[in-house]
Amino acid sequence: MRSATSEGARVRLEAVTRTFHMGKIDVPALRGIDLAIDANEYIAITGPSGSGKSTLMHILGCLDRPSSGRYLLDGQDVSQLGDRELSHVRNARVGFVFQTFNLLPRATALQNVELPLVYAGVSRRRRRELAREAIERVGLSERARHRPNELSGGQRQRVAIARALVSHPSLILADEPTGNLDSATGQEIMKILDALHAEGNTILLVTHEPYIADHAHRRIRLQDGLISS
Repeated sequence: MRSATSEGARVRLEAVTRTFHMGKIDVPALRGIDLAIDANEYIAITGPSGSGKSTLMHILGCLDRPSSGRYLLDGQDVSQLGDRELSHVRNARVGFVFQTFNLLPRATALQNVELPLVYAGVSRRRRRELAREAIERVGLSERARHRPNELSGGQRQRVAIARALVSHPSLILADEPTGNLDSATGQEIMKILDALHAEGNTILLVTHEPYIADHAHRRIRLQDGLISS
């Protein structure tokens, strides 16, 4: 497997640490991560529970900041941005696919897909157009007006993927994307992610399932807050 080059990487972490303060006790979650990810890479992050996978995902997704070190996304150091700036970067450049789908129950599939564009201030006509395109890419055009409780688990995850795509992000982060699905439906979701990578998207997924990690072109294993392989 090839490794990303540091220069010109889409994502670059330099000596990133993250320590959580639990009363008088400091709990290190990441102990010094150096990582470069090129555009159009397809990467799986694996490791045992407590290894730092979720913490790393939160930092990459701009949901958290490093305690020390630098995180560069498309060449911009986002590790020291304020909350408002970080929120803008997260909304514009990162697409999230969660294990639990995180869909609004009273909104239609199309309205759920539109949400990142609403936060970005995109006009109603334009966001509806982009949302329809995203829904079509995941093969759910005929279910666009259905609410989550009218969709199967696999269809809900397709809506979540369409929502992640709608802003044309730099990076798609998938956190256990098949964790709530049966194996056959999980493979259908992985085929969609494989196709999105083939179209040029940069995808990073967290998984504890070896057969899911096999879809990626590079694996990063975490152990005790460090990259072990």
